[in-house]
Amino acid sequence: MTTPQTQAEDHLTIINVPEAVGVFDTFETLQAAFYDLRAVGFHHSDISLLGGEKALKDTLGDKFWQAPDLEDDPRAPRAHFVSEEAMGELEGAIAGGFFFVGSMIAAAALLTPASTLVASVAAIAIGGTPAAVIGTLLARRVDKHHRDYYENQIKHGGILMWVRTRDKTREDLAVKILKGHSGRDVHVHDWSQ
Repeated sequence: MTTPQTQAEDHLTIINVPEAVGVFDTFETLQAAFYDLRAVGFHHSDISLLGGEKALKDTLGDKFWQAPDLEDDPRAPRAHFVSEEAMGELEGAIAGGFFFVGSMIAAAALLTPASTLVASVAAIAIGGTPAAVIGTLLARRVDKHHRDYYENQIKHGGILMWVRTRDKTREDLAVKILKGHSGRDVHVHDWSQ
């Protein structure tokens, strides 16, 4: 059922598992569709999005592309969906991690028998604050990259989502969910990447 097939000219591997595809005009509708797909039992690895700008350039060169052109193109690079919640957790980990490391370095330097509590607290604040600022700036950069990824796809006709389906029942369910969240041009092709 899932026998790999390779297209030698492009060095692509596709499998004989049908895949539903849809195009979304906003991140919010895409995320809602993703959550509903997960709620009815689709595995995270069965859901993919169009790859980022670098992956697209590596695959397609500088050719101008539109989402409808890539819906059924097996060469379209794929990426995993990342929710807003996951991005928030990553940003918090980056900012908090830098603050923690800076504070620990300052604390280690001053927690000697000769240091006072006031001097140690001041050193932690002085050491942790610049690190927290660096962490916050890095977290903002990650968030901007995430938002730019979706904005770029919307400018090119919409955000593509593919969903592997293993049988007719799951095909129908995936199509219903994609359409139910304002997915456009929702259809199924008989292969997946």
